[in-house]
Amino acid sequence: MSRPSGFAFSSRGGDVVITHHGRRATILRGAAAARFLEDVERDDAQLPMAQLPMARVTGQYPRGNERTAKDHPRNRGR
Repeated sequence: MSRPSGFAFSSRGGDVVITHHGRRATILRGAAAARFLEDVERDDAQLPMAQLPMARVTGQYPRGNERTAKDHPRNRGR
C-alpha cells in the first residue's frame, strides 16, 4: 500500500481548504477544521505523516480492503 501524497492545505479564517495535486478536494469549517489543524500540528514533526489526515478527511485513504473487494464475485468482470 502506498502512502498518500500530493495533498496541501491552507487556512483562511476558520476554514481549512484541502487540495490534492492543486485541485480543491474539500473545505472544512468549524469543529472539523479545528480537529484537523490539531491533527496536523501533532503530526507536523513527521512531514510525510501529515499527508494522512488530509487523505482521511477527503476520503482518499486506502482502508486495506481494496483487494478483497476487487475479488468479490460481483466485481470480477470489471
